[in-house]
Amino acid sequence: MSTTRVSHPVFARFYTWLSQVLEHHGLAEHRQALLAGLSGPVIEVGAGNGLNFAHYPPSVTGVVAIEPEPRLRATAHRAATRAPVPIEVTGGLAEQLPAADASFDAAVVSFVLCSLADPGAALREMRRVLVPGGRLRFLEHVRADTPGWARTQRLLDATVWPRLAGGCHTARDSAAAIEAAGFTIEAEERFLFPAGVHSPISFCIRGLARR
Repeated sequence: MSTTRVSHPVFARFYTWLSQVLEHHGLAEHRQALLAGLSGPVIEVGAGNGLNFAHYPPSVTGVVAIEPEPRLRATAHRAATRAPVPIEVTGGLAEQLPAADASFDAAVVSFVLCSLADPGAALREMRRVLVPGGRLRFLEHVRADTPGWARTQRLLDATVWPRLAGGCHTARDSAAAIEAAGFTIEAEERFLFPAGVHSPISFCIRGLARR
C-alpha cells in the first residue's frame, strides 16, 4: 500500500450509496450543525464522498479536503465543484497530513476516527496543523453507553466488522482519544442516529474541541 492511498473498492461503493440514504433521514442536519459558525481556512480529514461540502458557511475562506480512498476521492472532487466555498480535494493520510504547522483555523472529522489505524496519531497531526486556539469539529459514532450494546460492539470489532466496513471499529471512545491528543472538549452532544434506533453504529457524538 502506498503512503497516501487506502483502497476499499467494495466498501467505497456501498458507503456512497448508504450515505446518500442517511442524508435524507436526518444526517444532513447533523452535518449542518457540525459546520455552523466555522470561518477562515479549514482542513477536513477523511472527506469521503464530500457530503460535508454543501454545508460549509460562506465565512470559510477555503477547505483542504484529505481523502485517501481513490473512488471516494473522485466523488468528492465532483462534490467540490458544487460547493459554496473553495475546496481542494487531495490524497493523503490522516496520520501524515500534507500541511504546514499552524496553517488552519479549524479541522473537521466526520465518521473517520472509527476507521483509522492510529486515531491518536491522526488527532495529533490535526492539532499540529491548527493555529493556537484552533477548533476541531467532530461527528462520530462511538462506544455505546449501555453494557449490552458495548459488548456487541466489541464482539463485532474483534471479528467481521472492520473487514466488511473499511476498517471501522464500532466501540471506540473518540471523545477520550480527542482529549488524550491534547484537545479540550468545549461542547458535545450524544445521540442515536437514526433517532430512536439502537444498533452497533447508532451511538453518535457531535462536538467542538479546542487546540
